[in-house]
Amino acid sequence: MSGAPARTLLLWCPDWPVLAAEIVDGVPATDPVVVLHANRVVACSERARAEGVRRGLRRREAQGRCPQLTVVDHDPARDARAFEPVVAAVEEVVAGVEVIRPGACALAARGPSRYLGGEEAAAERIVEHVAQTCAVESQVGIADGVFAAGLAARDGRIVPPGGTPQFLAGLPVEALGRPTLTDLLRRLGVRTLGDFAALPAGDVLARFGFDGALAHRLATGRDDRPLAVRQPPADLTVTADHDEPIDRVDAAAFAARTLAEQLHERLAAHGLACTRLGIEAGCRASSAPRRWSPPCSAAGAPRPTRCAW
Repeated sequence: MSGAPARTLLLWCPDWPVLAAEIVDGVPATDPVVVLHANRVVACSERARAEGVRRGLRRREAQGRCPQLTVVDHDPARDARAFEPVVAAVEEVVAGVEVIRPGACALAARGPSRYLGGEEAAAERIVEHVAQTCAVESQVGIADGVFAAGLAARDGRIVPPGGTPQFLAGLPVEALGRPTLTDLLRRLGVRTLGDFAALPAGDVLARFGFDGALAHRLATGRDDRPLAVRQPPADLTVTADHDEPIDRVDAAAFAARTLAEQLHERLAAHGLACTRLGIEAGCRASSAPRRWSPPCSAAGAPRPTRCAW
């Protein structure tokens, strides 16, 4: 790897597994909520933290600190599904987004900063658009490289160009997100990323292996991995024009069946399937929207008979 790390903008949605549970399952994120995996807390709401709950606690200990906890099982598919509209909202402002994980996505800062009036203006525009479009609160960090931008996002911070090594130096080694390596470094007296970065790269590779060497590069601010941006989804719209007005239920159902079959074929061609169906029937005076979930047949095709309902 070579070259200087690119200026990177990372959008982070705090406590995303908790928010995803609210978006998908209706669990109020304003309540004391924890998300558990393998009987340990992987995410908790702000109210739960106020009661002393922290990530890594066992279920029994978390409930001991906050007896009124709402417990939700971790569901990565739910997290990803709920985050898709957020990514789509970011892509409405700027193209070239990489989903780091559900709750965080990154993009090159250079483009949006140029046409939106600077890095700070670009960050504000994206955060505002996500809030307006998805009703989701988020924070943005900008730094040299994805790793530093993710840490900067925790404070909503813009690290000046070239200032990433200094920004990282004062952070604890836990910021690496590698518990085994962190524990070993702590026992060796290495407490900050600056301490770790000061070690000779060759010695780090010999002592900690390839993953340790990669972590060392991150600690020094040499995160030059290019973004793996996703391709925007194709336009899957299907339409039909009718010479005569549709004034009977059976005629509407027949038209819906044809469109549903066309849509199903397009979805299948992109490796997709229908997971939620919305139908809106309108006339000059009014309209009547309806939504169903799950709406699909065993084959994954939308059910046109819903139109008659």
